[in-house]
Amino acid sequence: MNDLETRAVPARPGALRRAAPALLGYAAVRALGLAVLFLWSEARGKSAYTLLTARWDALWYARVAERGYGYEVRLPGGDVHSDLAFFPLLPWLERLVAAVSPLSYADGGFLVAALASLAAAWGVFAVADHVYGPRAGVCAVLLWAVLPVGIVQSMAYSESLFTALAAWSLYAVLTGRWVTAGVLAGLAGLTRPVGLAVVAAVWAAGVAAFVRERAASPRGGTPFVRCRSTVPADGARTGEGAGPPATAPRVRAPDGAPHLPGAPGDRPRRVLGMLLAPLGASGYVLWVGHRTGNGPLGYLDVQAGWRNGFDGGYAFARFVAAMFTSFPSALAGLALVAGVGLVVWLYVVCVRQLQPLPLLVYAGVVTALALCASSYFGSKPRLLLPAFPLLLPLALALARWRAPRRALVVGAAATASALYGAFWLNGSGPP
Repeated sequence: MNDLETRAVPARPGALRRAAPALLGYAAVRALGLAVLFLWSEARGKSAYTLLTARWDALWYARVAERGYGYEVRLPGGDVHSDLAFFPLLPWLERLVAAVSPLSYADGGFLVAALASLAAAWGVFAVADHVYGPRAGVCAVLLWAVLPVGIVQSMAYSESLFTALAAWSLYAVLTGRWVTAGVLAGLAGLTRPVGLAVVAAVWAAGVAAFVRERAASPRGGTPFVRCRSTVPADGARTGEGAGPPATAPRVRAPDGAPHLPGAPGDRPRRVLGMLLAPLGASGYVLWVGHRTGNGPLGYLDVQAGWRNGFDGGYAFARFVAAMFTSFPSALAGLALVAGVGLVVWLYVVCVRQLQPLPLLVYAGVVTALALCASSYFGSKPRLLLPAFPLLLPLALALARWRAPRRALVVGAAATASALYGAFWLNGSGPP
């Protein structure tokens, strides 16, 4: 049995116990956010549960679950908001929950989001643990939980479900489980349009593996000896088999997965995984094209009705520039510029730290689609929520701090996130 096959089992004995600190910390942060939202909403005479399950996109998902596709709203300006813009996996799960329980479709959406958020946290931990070790994994989960828009993880939206599928697909790629990665990527493609990012990651890793095999084993030559990943001494892994100190870079294959070229049965599984990955997104897009009668590009027409498109960031840049024409909106403009700069800087750091190729491709595509789309600008932070690999440099730095300092920083960030989330959801516009 080769090393790839040995390391390809994500549910190894003790996996849940290993992830328990991260999951408990995540649950505590989410509980704080929900408690603050409840108190804030009560003070304003609103229902926190309604804010989480029956506003904005949550209403569209529940309507699709209850009645199927075919509903649209025609606005005075000529825009047409069609429910075909919403991918089907979350409504399918809402319908399943309602069919097997007394819960409503909205309740089902909340339940799916709650369970998916825990699965997403576990997936984020699994990826970060694989790359940097368990302490960095815990920090990555906590950072993902305390994001300013973290309250969306508890809403009947598709972000938590998508992040769970994306994280576990990436972990499957990193551990060489290609068919699992392809299936999860296909499901992610049925969840959100940004499922393209997961497909791109799987394909980039697969192509890199083929290229590496060809370079390492020319004409029947002896395959190179695998390189074990090393882990920085930030509490990641210690004891027998631990890698060199933190100053030494991790050594790993270009696609992030340890690999033996020519391993029995590996190439067919990789090809199958790559073929499965795009089926979800492409299948839904083609179905929408058939449903609308506009062919393969029909889904783009549906998105255009919502004024969503990809313009390279031109509309977003104009929106930000317009904020500098008056005060105090200029302060918000500065905050937006700083936020975009932070996101770009984090991605550059990810590249410089030589993150595995699948993570770089995935985070890059998610970031590009979020920042370069002409969609509702207030949703930009939410659209970046699944880009968790951007948090890994911060998680690695946080993992090096002493425990009291880490607890203070995370506690302060969790409190700020809870307050902002409550303020945000009690506002007038959608997140």
